Amino acid sequence: LRLVAVLKAILEGEKAAVLKRDRHLPLSFHRRQEELKFSLGLQRLQHRVHEIQALRDGPAASPQLNVRDPQLKTEAKPPESELPTLILEAVKELEAAKQQVLKRIQIWKRQQQLAGNGALFEENLAPLQKRCESLVEVYFQLHQQVMAASAELGAELLPRLLERFNEVLSSLVKR
Repeated sequence: LRLVAVLKAILEGEKAAVLKRDRHLPLSFHRRQEELKFSLGLQRLQHRVHEIQALRDGPAASPQLNVRDPQLKTEAKPPESELPTLILEAVKELEAAKQQVLKRIQIWKRQQQLAGNGALFEENLAPLQKRCESLVEVYFQLHQQVMAASAELGAELLPRLLERFNEVLSSLVKR
């Protein structure tokens, strides 16, 4: 851990030196960093969906989960409070990923506006479309898991979750 901390400090020092010299990093660096953040968040979200499904199916249906988590191996049924907590965390991550997509859409719109004044503009919408499609795919997987676990979530939590789901999808469609 100390080695990692030392390497991180060295890399941050080098980044600061480059920023001081050039005043900014190239746009491609920032775009790549943003893409990596989004893909990492999406992978984390997909992992949460798989955790929710494994928790709903029970320990017998997911032997790979039992090997990694000895606590679940000893329990016959997962605790009732763990599923809602996991779903709420997944919804928070879904909303964070949605914000990243909306931010990227806003940047694309601004670049399009600046192109009218002669600025360079990359018209390729494929990366943005891929982001939206992958986010909506995970959205539907998570929504399906929530609907399947609706009996375990209770009458007060389910409407709030459905409202948050509707807000995520409507804001993506509107923008």
